[in-house]
Amino acid sequence: MATTDYYELLGVGRDADAAALKAAYRKKAMEHHPDRNGGCEDAMAKFKEINQAYSVLSDPQKRAAYDRFGEAGVNGMGGMGGGGGGFGGGPQDINDIFSQVFGDAFGDMFNRAQQTRRTGPQRGSDIRHDLEIALEQAYRGAEVEIDVATAAACDTCSGSGARPGTSPQTCSTCQGQGRVRTANGFFQVERTCPSCGGQGRRLAEADVCASCRGQGQVRKHRTLSLKIPAGVDDGSRIRLTGEGDVGRHGGPRGDLYVFLSVKPHDLFERDGLDLLVQAPVPMALAALGGEIEAPCLASEACDGQCRTTVKVDVGSQTGKTVRVRGKGMPDLQGRRRGDLVVELFVETPTNLTARQKELMRELSETCGEKQQPRHAGFFKKAKTFWSGLTEGNV
Repeated sequence: MATTDYYELLGVGRDADAAALKAAYRKKAMEHHPDRNGGCEDAMAKFKEINQAYSVLSDPQKRAAYDRFGEAGVNGMGGMGGGGGGFGGGPQDINDIFSQVFGDAFGDMFNRAQQTRRTGPQRGSDIRHDLEIALEQAYRGAEVEIDVATAAACDTCSGSGARPGTSPQTCSTCQGQGRVRTANGFFQVERTCPSCGGQGRRLAEADVCASCRGQGQVRKHRTLSLKIPAGVDDGSRIRLTGEGDVGRHGGPRGDLYVFLSVKPHDLFERDGLDLLVQAPVPMALAALGGEIEAPCLASEACDGQCRTTVKVDVGSQTGKTVRVRGKGMPDLQGRRRGDLVVELFVETPTNLTARQKELMRELSETCGEKQQPRHAGFFKKAKTFWSGLTEGNV
């Protein structure tokens, strides 16, 4: 099995004195401390190795044995293989190490900070609410009401979790600390107290509030007013500060995040700030040119029924687009607008009368290649293709 070089682990040379070892340990311990790494298991394992290395190298007798025999020279001296559960007279756990290396003042401050985080005011959780809106609301902006369920202080017990007339008692398991320590070989691990859940206080079964079952909080529905700015798009997020879950022990509320999605529209398709719409054009108008009306979005005064005039050039074909400036979506800063992009769709007339059919035949006979610009090019390519088939090239 591969072994770890204690000197390399602390980042010092083999001739390092006690002061250099202590300084190196301070740096490494702070870097890999579990509380600074969100309880990461890798950080915990690294932190254990660092403490083991320092416990050996800071002891002259153990260091001499390690320098001569390696880890085998210290396995029976109260280290990993020792039965004392400690470091052979050295620090007994993480907090003792911190007190010894960083000073009692730092150790006390560290412990107080841990205790404050467990039993002091705790900020409430942030919550998410999904809301679907219409494209018109995204275009103009809107003010809507939303119904959300958030954690609120229990009215019966005023958030204490205790039946009226009673109060929580100090947890006997952790003595109010919210944390307990368990031995893990030479190392002592601190974890949340299983009896009080880290609160430091417990309620007798008979003293639990019946309304919240001792939690101090209940879920309540609230109606909130939400202002939607013009220009929002799918995935836009609106933050309502202080509208999330209520905090514990007098802590502030969390925040509410509203995630928006825009419903598909029957007429319009959004492309960034541009709005795309398809408009039918009569065949005669497409040939002769003229104007058509296309729908657009506008202010509330139009009630969503606004129209805009679109110029159709002579000889317009299906798929041609006409851009109407400034009729698209606004940006969130309100500094500019996109365009309305109208795609023309030329319609072929159906259910013609006899007279109309006669006129269409006359038109067909009089139309030359200049009047049918794609006709000649298409058949030229087709003839080349058919010629290749005849000669066996395909």
